Amino acid sequence: MKFLITKEAFLDGLQQVQHVVSSRTTLPILSNVLIEANDEGLRLTTTDLDVGVSGVAKAEVSKGGSTTLPVRRLFSIIRELPSEEIEVSVDAKNVASIKSGPSFFKIIGLADNEFPPLADFANAKEYKIPQAILQEGLKKTSYAISSDETRYVLNGIFVSFKEGKLTLVATDGRRLAMVENDLEFPSSHETDFIVPTKAVQELQRLLTGEGEVLVSLSDNQICFEVGTSIIVSKLIEGNYPNYRQVIPGESKERLTLNREALFETVRRVSLLSSDKSNSIKLSFNLNELGVTANSPDIGEANESVDVKYEGKEFAIAFNPEFLQAPLKALSEKEIHLDLIDEMSPGVLRTDDAFLYVLMPMRVNS
Repeated sequence: MKFLITKEAFLDGLQQVQHVVSSRTTLPILSNVLIEANDEGLRLTTTDLDVGVSGVAKAEVSKGGSTTLPVRRLFSIIRELPSEEIEVSVDAKNVASIKSGPSFFKIIGLADNEFPPLADFANAKEYKIPQAILQEGLKKTSYAISSDETRYVLNGIFVSFKEGKLTLVATDGRRLAMVENDLEFPSSHETDFIVPTKAVQELQRLLTGEGEVLVSLSDNQICFEVGTSIIVSKLIEGNYPNYRQVIPGESKERLTLNREALFETVRRVSLLSSDKSNSIKLSFNLNELGVTANSPDIGEANESVDVKYEGKEFAIAFNPEFLQAPLKALSEKEIHLDLIDEMSPGVLRTDDAFLYVLMPMRVNS
């Protein structure tokens, strides 16, 4: 195998696939990238057996073939090479010689037949989703995925294709983010499943917001095709909790707030929330929202925001980090905050089909 490639093209290709590789793998082949060279260029593939990523890189191939090389080491070498043009040749024993300007490296690889193949999706259900919808939906929900491994069904995004809608949901039990979009698909393709966090992160890296994503779904695996790149992942098995029942019904008070202003205020005030209390209090008075943090061992901060509010006076406390997360992920100018009372969850909404349910915190008055 022999090819010529630019440093930029090689780095971009490796960058796209290297995140999947775990540094703690017991199988040496899983630390490697599968490199397949043919007339069209290179196809680079990595996997950790749960998630696999494959992409292409432009190269002038003078002799086709395939091998596997340690991806992190290869990436480090390519990044440091002095010249823009790189020549790579691989012998029959999977030893790669890399030349660039005055530099020369030799890396020992492993045979490509040891590399686990990605799943086949020959008879899978297929869905086409505009990239912009999927990219925006993941951005608005993925921060709420649980990292608690004992509740593994929450370690991913719940995806539902039902009644002409694509619904994405993430929750960690203390907050819940949901986005719904209209989407055309055959009624025979109605289903729901859970995509694990790692696959969600890889997908977010690949999405550009332009064109479509082709989604192929088999019984326990999913494939996302984004341009010339592919992500294949196992799905999380198990039943996702009934998220609709945690969304509060009729609210008593609704405030329309400037998202950016609220985000900046909460960010500033939360500098004085302690690890122990880790809460900030929102106080609602006539046409004023007060935001306060109070830690006996640190000090206190408060700031007021002008709002249109004529309801009863009351206060509610939230985790500042959980309150900031959706404000940071959204791009809308205005958001609505729906409230019932001090002890019921608050709901952030936008004018489209996004909502965020946040459990209140108990605070001593």
